[in-house]
Amino acid sequence: MGFVIWIITGAVIGWVAGKLMKRKGGFLRNILVGIVGSSLGGFLAGLVHIRGVGIGSFLISVAGACLLLWLAKKLFG
Repeated sequence: MGFVIWIITGAVIGWVAGKLMKRKGGFLRNILVGIVGSSLGGFLAGLVHIRGVGIGSFLISVAGACLLLWLAKKLFG
């Protein structure tokens, strides 16, 4: 059951980041962006000793996904 929650959460985070960055993506892309972006956001937040709980964790994940989309746009156009 945890895996299903992980996929759904990744999809929601990817969708929110896509809306904020005005990028279109399908369900699978949203999952990928959400999961990788969450990992990136969590890693970067950990470097500066920021811990998110609840909505804070969600915001860190969305920020990481937005950063991922921004980097992808800069690197790949």
